[in-house]
Amino acid sequence: MAASHATVPATPTANHEGQQHPVRIYLVVWGWLFVLSLFSYLVDYFHFQGLLRWTLILLFMGLKAGLIVAVFMHMAWERLALAYAILLPPLAVLVFAALMLIESDYTLWMRRTFLGTGD
Repeated sequence: MAASHATVPATPTANHEGQQHPVRIYLVVWGWLFVLSLFSYLVDYFHFQGLLRWTLILLFMGLKAGLIVAVFMHMAWERLALAYAILLPPLAVLVFAALMLIESDYTLWMRRTFLGTGD
């Protein structure tokens, strides 16, 4: 017996039509990225110095990276397990780097205090 296979034309459903997210979300994020980049530029324009300068630059950089990862890489709509798998390792690296920085300050203090060296 020959089996007849009728092909059903693909009809668009509510789950598969066009773009997943409204264009407005991408335009708003683009606007925020522009504003944050402007603020980052203004940090240098107004000649902020020292710790304030680097704190502001890193803050604006982190906010921009967060927006890009959340919206353009669609992490805001991913499962929580996948988001943790991608976001927790860099966070752990930052924590360990901060711990190493604290330890290096302590080591330098110990060298200067007890050995008279460390410059």
